[in-house]
Amino acid sequence: MHAYAIDDAAWASPWRRRAVRDKALLSVGLVLTALLVPAFPGTVLVVVAVLALTHTAGVPLRLLMRMMRAPVIFLGIGALTIAVSLGGDGVMPWTWGPFGVSPQTLARAGEVFGHGIAGTMALLLLATTTPMVDLVAAGRRARIPDALLDIASLTYRLLFVLAESMAAIREAQVSRLGYVSWRASWRSSGMLAAAVLTRAWERARRLNDGLAGRGYEIAMRTLAPPTRRSTPFVLAGLALIATIAAVSYGWAAFAEARGLDLAGWTR
Repeated sequence: MHAYAIDDAAWASPWRRRAVRDKALLSVGLVLTALLVPAFPGTVLVVVAVLALTHTAGVPLRLLMRMMRAPVIFLGIGALTIAVSLGGDGVMPWTWGPFGVSPQTLARAGEVFGHGIAGTMALLLLATTTPMVDLVAAGRRARIPDALLDIASLTYRLLFVLAESMAAIREAQVSRLGYVSWRASWRSSGMLAAAVLTRAWERARRLNDGLAGRGYEIAMRTLAPPTRRSTPFVLAGLALIATIAAVSYGWAAFAEARGLDLAGWTR
C-alpha cells in the first residue's frame, strides 16, 4: 500500500535525522512557490527541483510516481472541467455539440494543472523524508494542542491496522470467488466496506476504553530521536526558492516585453 511505502521511505531516507523545521521550511517554501509563480516556467522548475531533492534524499523515483497517480487523476479531472465549457456555440472556436473549448480555457486548465502537480510534489518531499512521529514531535514543540496531535497520531496508526484488516478480508473473499463477476464484485465490495467500518468502530471504542482505563488525561508523549539543524541546508533551500521565483518572474517580464503570450502561461 502507498501508506506503507511512504512510511518506509521516510524512515530509510538519509534526511531522517535532519530537523523537521529545516525540511518543512524547504517543502512549504516550494509549495508556496509552486502556487504563486507564473505557471511557466515556474511549475516546471519546481518539479525539476523536487525530483532532484528527492533523489538526494534517497526517495525512489518509482515511489514518487506511484504517489502521484491519484493526484494526477484528480487534477486532470478538475482541469478538464475548466478547459471544457457548456454553451459555447458562437463563442468558443472549437465546439462539439453543447461543449466548447478555447485557447483561454485550455491555458487556464494547464495553469491550474501545473500549479497543482508542482505543489503536490513539493508536499510529498516532506512526507517521504519525515516520519509521522517526527511531525508529531515537531508539532508539540510548536505548541500545537496535545489533543489534536494525539488524534492525528492515533488515526495514523489505526490506518495501518485497518489496512491489514481490509487486505485479510479481501484475500478471504477472493479465495471464495467473491470477485468472479461484476455482480459478485459489487456485493463483495459492499461487504468489505461494511466489515472494515465495523472493525474501525470497534477498535476505536476499545482504544478509547483502554486509554480511559489507564487514566489518560494528558498527552501521550514519546521520546523524540535527536535531530540536527543545518544553517547551510536552510540557506541553500532559500536560495533555490529565490532562484526559481527570480527566473519565473524574469521570464514573465521578458515574454511580456517581447509580446509573447504562450497561451497565457506567462501570466
